[in-house]
Amino acid sequence: MRIYKHILLLILTTGFLYIQKAHTQDIHFSQFFEAPLLRNPSLAGIFTGDYRVQAVFRDQWNSFTNAYRTGSLNGEYKMPVGKSNDFLTVGLQILYDKAGTAALSTTELLPALNYHKSLSDERAMYLSLGFMGGLVEKRIDMSKVTTNSQYNGTAYDPALPDGEVLTNPTVRYLDGSLGLSFNTGFGRDKGNSLFLGVAMHHLNRPKNSFYKTPGIELDPKYVFSAGIKMIVNEFTYFTLQGDHTRQGPAQETIAGAFYSYKLGDDPENSNYILSLGAFLRWKDALIPALKLEMNSLAVSLSYDVNVSQLKTVSNGRGGIELSISYIGFLDRENSKYRILCPKF
Repeated sequence: MRIYKHILLLILTTGFLYIQKAHTQDIHFSQFFEAPLLRNPSLAGIFTGDYRVQAVFRDQWNSFTNAYRTGSLNGEYKMPVGKSNDFLTVGLQILYDKAGTAALSTTELLPALNYHKSLSDERAMYLSLGFMGGLVEKRIDMSKVTTNSQYNGTAYDPALPDGEVLTNPTVRYLDGSLGLSFNTGFGRDKGNSLFLGVAMHHLNRPKNSFYKTPGIELDPKYVFSAGIKMIVNEFTYFTLQGDHTRQGPAQETIAGAFYSYKLGDDPENSNYILSLGAFLRWKDALIPALKLEMNSLAVSLSYDVNVSQLKTVSNGRGGIELSISYIGFLDRENSKYRILCPKF
């Protein structure tokens, strides 16, 4: 068991040295629904409200090594376009990730813009086109890296050179994403809702090699998303969501559902909603989740139970995630326009 742990630790802390030979995969969250801009920039603004702020924190594989810590912060603001039901959403996605004892860190600052075209005057039905692009920085701490060049045949010798030819431990590049989504209300009183979306990330195939190798670039990432909210009765409803992602030879499918219950005696004016659910990242992790909505504030907690071959080392323990979301409304009662907010 100890041998397996050391092998995995070596892979996590030195794998970046072989980036010119490997295909990379993007950072992701188990609570993917709490980071909509990372899924698809056209999902910005798909909520009932005028603005939203969301934060997600993930701590993964810390049970056996200092592996991954990831934080996401995004904000969205919706504004009407003319006198129609069209509207525009502007947003900002900030992401920070730190991986392994070698402290490979990634920082992303990505503004977003999403236009929502209304397809009906009777219900919330929109076709949305979104774009997100900005600056990405990756950094490695070479003082924490050990290589086989520093072994003198019998023991590790930190005085020996590491044998690497990194001219700069920092890589910066511009990145861009484009997405399209459709959402609508349906059923009795239009209380049910659904959305479908497709996005392409890394439009410009940015180069991200620490060795400045010209041929090393990020593969485009394609994300196919879907979700549906179904009313059961005046107190309860189901929400199902899923994503399928493809990037180079890698692919990932995650899907699951929440069962939500409005607390109190008046479901029309309930200030608290409790949701229990579970998600499955195919061939990787089972993810139980709990969410509590308190007026405009929502807090979600989830935990990855590892079911892949890595469970031998991790003992089934994966990553814990905590998310906080706040949705607010503006005073628009005296305005000349009225937005049909998607109720998802």
